[in-house]
Amino acid sequence: MKKITSLLFLCFAGSLANIHAGKRPNILLFLVDDMGWQDTSVPFWNQKTTNNETYETPNMERLARKGMKFTQAYANSISSPSRVSLFTGMNSACHRVTNWTLERNRSTDAQNENLNYPQWNVNGFCQQDKVERCTYATSLAQVLKDNGYYTIHCGKAHFAARTTPGENPLNMGFDININGGAAGAPGSYLGVNNFGNACDGRRTSVFAVPGLEEYYGKDIFLTEALTLEAIKALDKVKQEDKPFFLYMSHYAIHGPIEKDMRFYEKYKKKGLSDTDAGYAALLEGMDKSLGDLMDYLESNKLADNTIILFMSDNGGMAIEFYGLNPLYMQNAPLSSGKGAAHEGGIREPMIVYWPEVTAPRSECDKYLIIEDFYPTILEMAQIKRYHTVQHIDGVSFVPLLKGTGDSSKKRSLYWNFPNGWGKPGPGFGASCTIRKGDWKLIYYYGTQKKELFNIAEDISEKQNLAEEYPDILRRLSKELSVYLRQKKAQRPSFKDTGEPVPWPDGTL
Repeated sequence: MKKITSLLFLCFAGSLANIHAGKRPNILLFLVDDMGWQDTSVPFWNQKTTNNETYETPNMERLARKGMKFTQAYANSISSPSRVSLFTGMNSACHRVTNWTLERNRSTDAQNENLNYPQWNVNGFCQQDKVERCTYATSLAQVLKDNGYYTIHCGKAHFAARTTPGENPLNMGFDININGGAAGAPGSYLGVNNFGNACDGRRTSVFAVPGLEEYYGKDIFLTEALTLEAIKALDKVKQEDKPFFLYMSHYAIHGPIEKDMRFYEKYKKKGLSDTDAGYAALLEGMDKSLGDLMDYLESNKLADNTIILFMSDNGGMAIEFYGLNPLYMQNAPLSSGKGAAHEGGIREPMIVYWPEVTAPRSECDKYLIIEDFYPTILEMAQIKRYHTVQHIDGVSFVPLLKGTGDSSKKRSLYWNFPNGWGKPGPGFGASCTIRKGDWKLIYYYGTQKKELFNIAEDISEKQNLAEEYPDILRRLSKELSVYLRQKKAQRPSFKDTGEPVPWPDGTL
């Protein structure tokens, strides 16, 4: 008994030593939904684009002046895979939540004439073992909470399907959950529409936003309501002798495109169409939320000890769903958009401000991917010893922030999307992808077609160099195949034979 007690004491003492190693920073992770690389007045390219000139995001500009801008930050092309990677540290090939989730045990894959899609984890991820078609993993929020952080979730969750444990962020390591659930979009952004809920509380839409009843019937936009609730939660943190982790996860700028009248008329006066003005207003409303939170931190003397990370979960829309025209050009100079393996679907706007660490107005052109946030945030929080049930694929980008090293050197990035989403178009379709240095290979499962691009020279992915560089094509095909096999990644099968589609290197 004495031995057990001593062991427990040592574990507790080690934990305390870990927690009190220094004054740990507060962390604000600000995630935007469906925001394209150029959906901002902050240029993430070597020149300003039409979008940069059209949209007004003064608080993103403010954050970029204070911190470091990343020009090659990647996520997955669909929301749920990115969010699962963010909170598990796992690559999508490993966690197998490869498409968007909603209903328990129900796939969201579009139909394909030639392919059967694999039995991916349609129920998302959770911290309970043995949930069917669900990834068992230790949440980033749980590790932070276990190590003394007060954890707040605000907005869109989209970690898991309805009626599964992962649907509720309170089961995922959060002390507070503000409106997070299974849905990946809002039933309505408008308080006068009760955010998609009926007056008696019954949901009129599967995407109805949970909670926020005090705003029902009021002239308030969802983005503003969530910001007010986040600030209330931060006020509550003042009573806690703990650093906080605020995951500010907006539904904006995901559809439906409803008018945020705080900004809509301004863009109409610029000559934008109703749809484009509504989209621009969604963006500026999101930006105002960022500014309101930054103002709060400054007025409450928290800014000097709060890290802010800004990121999007996938590329911006580039299809006819929102009435956009011309197609596939909304993220120019990037090709295509959400759901596509092309750069427009996976390259994201990212900014990090770390007081006394990131140089003001600095810029990083090294690439990283969304699962890297997991080890990075834990390193920022000074958490060195932690246990997870899953293997962490992400690599900390703290050396990039500090200027002490290059975490991207000799590293390959991988994506696996063995699923169906949207209609045919550039970069769309079931695929797997590797980025290594300047080179990027995309392999389409349905046709076994390969695209090879030099991203440094051809950011718009116009020149398929597969025939011109057979050695590079062969080398990347082999590396991608080896990785996918090692990770036991999933792939589609042919409907007519039932046989699996070959890997990129031609092997079965």
